[in-house]
Amino acid sequence: MNAGRPTLDVTDAALEQIRTAALQGRAVGMALRVAARRAGDGSIDYGMGFDDTHDDDEPLQFDDVTVVVAQGSRDLLRGTTLDWVEIAPGERRFIFIPPRDDAPRGCGSGGCSSCG
Repeated sequence: MNAGRPTLDVTDAALEQIRTAALQGRAVGMALRVAARRAGDGSIDYGMGFDDTHDDDEPLQFDDVTVVVAQGSRDLLRGTTLDWVEIAPGERRFIFIPPRDDAPRGCGSGGCSSCG
């Protein structure tokens, strides 16, 4: 992976939905933790949820939204974009778009249900 890429990027649509989810979940002021892990089949499982920060977290600031990434997820997330898109008519969800060398993947762990 390219170490020069930012750990994670977040689209404006995703930021708006994160703010909405924070209000609905009474998590205003909390950071959004984004995590990734390699599954047994080689794919990447993604998860996210509002959480407290820890000393080894990498904080990323997007306007008024703080996203944290633990050290173990940084390499898997490097160059990834978090977006909020319409999957089917009337069905929107968060997706993780890896760097160009991989295909887009959804939030496979189910952990993003607390944000959508």
